[in-house]
Amino acid sequence: MLDLRYRSILAMAIPLMGSTFIQSVVMITDSSFLSRYDTVAFDAAGNGGLIYITLFIALVGMSDGSQILMARRIGQQKEALLSRIFGTTLFTNLLMVLILFSIIQWVMPDLIRGYTVHSDVAEGQIDFIKIRGYAMFFGIVSLSINAYFMAMGRTLVVLISAVIIAISNIGLDYLLIFGNAGLPKMGLEGAAWASTIADGTGMLFLFIVLIFSSSQKKHQLFSQLNLNWKSMKELFKLGSPIVMQGVVALTTWTIFFAWIEQMGKHELTISQNIRSLYFLAFVPVWGFGATTKTYISQYLGKGDMESIKTIIKRIQLLTILFLVLFFHGALLYPEKMIKLINPKVEYVAESAAILQYITGSILIYGVGSVYFQVINGSGNTRYTFFVELIAVIIYLVVAYLLIKVYEVSIFWVWTVEYVYFVCMLVCSIIYLRFFNWQKKQI
Repeated sequence: MLDLRYRSILAMAIPLMGSTFIQSVVMITDSSFLSRYDTVAFDAAGNGGLIYITLFIALVGMSDGSQILMARRIGQQKEALLSRIFGTTLFTNLLMVLILFSIIQWVMPDLIRGYTVHSDVAEGQIDFIKIRGYAMFFGIVSLSINAYFMAMGRTLVVLISAVIIAISNIGLDYLLIFGNAGLPKMGLEGAAWASTIADGTGMLFLFIVLIFSSSQKKHQLFSQLNLNWKSMKELFKLGSPIVMQGVVALTTWTIFFAWIEQMGKHELTISQNIRSLYFLAFVPVWGFGATTKTYISQYLGKGDMESIKTIIKRIQLLTILFLVLFFHGALLYPEKMIKLINPKVEYVAESAAILQYITGSILIYGVGSVYFQVINGSGNTRYTFFVELIAVIIYLVVAYLLIKVYEVSIFWVWTVEYVYFVCMLVCSIIYLRFFNWQKKQI
């Protein structure tokens, strides 16, 4: 059982933040290489990457449900059920990947060509996601193992896996994008292959660690590698709203960037600069978010409501402190940060101004995300889907008005981030204040 000391919270959250930070460094490195290789490749990888992440988040959502479910069983001292949950998670992810991979290979190309104004950007996106789609098969194993380790609070393994992926990805980017060390110069496709192969190395590491793990032997994790319908029903009941929540959120961002592409290539490149750095802010938000889910689920399993109040306050404080640590450059020296991504003079000033402008929205997100993950950790995942749905509907309406109706500059278009995060904060507080979320049984 996890304890409430700041040290214990940080011991779980820091490896997760380290993992997210490394992923952010990889994204920044990818963007930096591609912006120096070719602007169209940079734009295409950005929009294509969003499409891939939007589909991949379905697997992440189901694995989040698995994490919450296993953490609850640990809190209830029913660890004998972990092997059944793990086996079901693997098979559920496999079924989902077969569907998602088919969509990427045979449905997405025509969709992308249909809504993208610039044909070179469209073809680049298609080339990128067709290659990245193969990484989903690695995700079947990686996400299932991550869910198991995070449910127990063993987040260091997740961090080491992220380090291996990052080192592999950066090295392969250098070799494959520019054709160094005698390898062919592959550009955009090289970036896609680099990320896909790196995901495979991370999966291999996690699998080896799990095989030799004492906890795996204790829980006999491979003893029920089958599709248990009872576990699948529990997993879908808990995980499917998280899946829908993630897909809705990222589909909205994909639509947002598609509309920006329709504004012009200049506006798209500026926005891709912002997107690449945005993920630095997600380092503490996602790290403490995953920590919140495990803590809340374990302590609700124990029935200790008084401790949950302490957990919320402490994680919110830590989230804000680490947000300042990771994202203060957006406010204090935004131009230097933008130049890390894209040094071309015609984009730096506008990109830096937007990055500085949206800093306040990130702080709002830091507070609201903890409330949001408390609801997820309690098992009330259907409500978090409704919160997400309300926020994205308002977000899309405002974005449409700003881009399509009033045709404001790209600077003011990014006001939508304040709209989204304020909606999420307010809706989460209302639910926690007025609804009986503590009694949810999973």
